[in-house]
Amino acid sequence: MKNILITGGAGYIGSLLTENFLELGYKVTVLDTFKWGVTPIMHLIRNPKLEVFNIDIRDQSSHRFIAKADCIVNLAGIVGYPACDADKWQAYEVNVKAVKEWTSKISNNQVFIQASTGSSYGIVKDICTEETPINPVTIYGSNKAEAEKYVLDKNGISLRFATLYGVSPRLRFDLMVNQVVLSAIQDGYYVVYQANFSRTFLSVQDAVNSIIFTLDKHKLTRSNCYNVGSDDQNFTKIEVIDLIRKYIDFNIIQNDFAEDHDKRNYKVSYEKIKNIGFVSKVSLDEGVQNLIKTVRIFKENSIYRNY
Repeated sequence: MKNILITGGAGYIGSLLTENFLELGYKVTVLDTFKWGVTPIMHLIRNPKLEVFNIDIRDQSSHRFIAKADCIVNLAGIVGYPACDADKWQAYEVNVKAVKEWTSKISNNQVFIQASTGSSYGIVKDICTEETPINPVTIYGSNKAEAEKYVLDKNGISLRFATLYGVSPRLRFDLMVNQVVLSAIQDGYYVVYQANFSRTFLSVQDAVNSIIFTLDKHKLTRSNCYNVGSDDQNFTKIEVIDLIRKYIDFNIIQNDFAEDHDKRNYKVSYEKIKNIGFVSKVSLDEGVQNLIKTVRIFKENSIYRNY
């Protein structure tokens, strides 16, 4: 496995993944529309093992890159229910139709790794395992669930990430932990709803680590889906807020009317991926401290949106 193709390689996960793969000596090709600019990977441009192309994966011309790759990591997507709801047809074209077309063109010798989500589980009372029936309640969850079927049918690997947090060259502040830190520092308060709902979290660096891990073990991990997260990072919203309040003094405003459209109120088991050797390394506490250092040194945050 020498040649890596990353779609969405300048994104929140992709910019870190691109950097990590280059550091490991891989040849990396990045496809991205650069909606949020080229800055997240600008520091890597001079690396001779990196090729970068401004192209949408819905474009048929993007398919010419598939055959040259030993491994394809699909991070391109319309992410989260607000972004998907804002343009439902575009979300379907990128999150589902493009995945179907790409997976139809890969060979048995290639590895296809798909970024998926725990949001696909929908409303769940018990602890979620990979055997828990998928029952998405949002367009985003439905898109990812449908795309996962095409990936697994082609012996690919689907990684169902927990809610991500942390610092990346392409920051996002629509993610809960990142959002709380931003609001706490810039506004002095945070509005929370369904404060006792349980969420499960994962640092963006550990998401990157899980992709590299599953590629390294591709003979074992192919044709499998994995929950990716940490058993010790199952927290309620208010527990996350209390942790952040150890470092920042800010007010909490309870909103008794809003609700989570993804219905995320569950705990997740990560035994399946843990049993083959993957363990997350970054704690929520460490991630929060790094976010605080980052947010305190910039003023403009409009470029760190997701839609």
